[in-house]
Amino acid sequence: MHDLRLEDDAKVTRKLYLGIFYFCAFVMAAITTYAIYVSVNEYLNSGKVVIGEVLVDTEFPVKGLSKLVTYLMIVSVVGWYCVTKLGANKVQGISKSTKSILQIVVLGITIIALYEFIYNFILWNSFITVDIMRGIMKLDSINVPFPNPKTPWNLVFATKMSLAALLISAHGFYLLSKKSSTGKAVINDTV
Repeated sequence: MHDLRLEDDAKVTRKLYLGIFYFCAFVMAAITTYAIYVSVNEYLNSGKVVIGEVLVDTEFPVKGLSKLVTYLMIVSVVGWYCVTKLGANKVQGISKSTKSILQIVVLGITIIALYEFIYNFILWNSFITVDIMRGIMKLDSINVPFPNPKTPWNLVFATKMSLAALLISAHGFYLLSKKSSTGKAVINDTV
């Protein structure tokens, strides 16, 4: 009887993670499609596009609420978490050598994401400070023409998405590195 309840609970939990993952995937796809559509139209009309600016300028569902870039950041991290909970059993049996390679790759991605987050945040902060000294208050429209001057990046977008990448990669590294109670490394607990 007790095992039956645990199995039912595990099924309900799995369905919950699956539903949340599908919701996150749908939201990510919808936001990305919208951003590409608006950016392509902007490029065709003006010959210029700022990466991520449309996601920072668009507030949803009403003006004054969260920006699309915030929603994209949140659903990216939550979607990743659901994937790790759903796929835990699939990767527990990988070999030590494969796991070691994955750890090194994910650690490298985590280091890059950390650098990018700090770099973008400091740069954004610096531009805000310079603008405030000039009496200008434009937090969301600051962009940097790097790495390509023809396609600058919006710093709000770059900062939020590099934070999402940092959280996802750090969580991935943690999962690949954590040990079970038996002392063996595991990817995650079972759902």
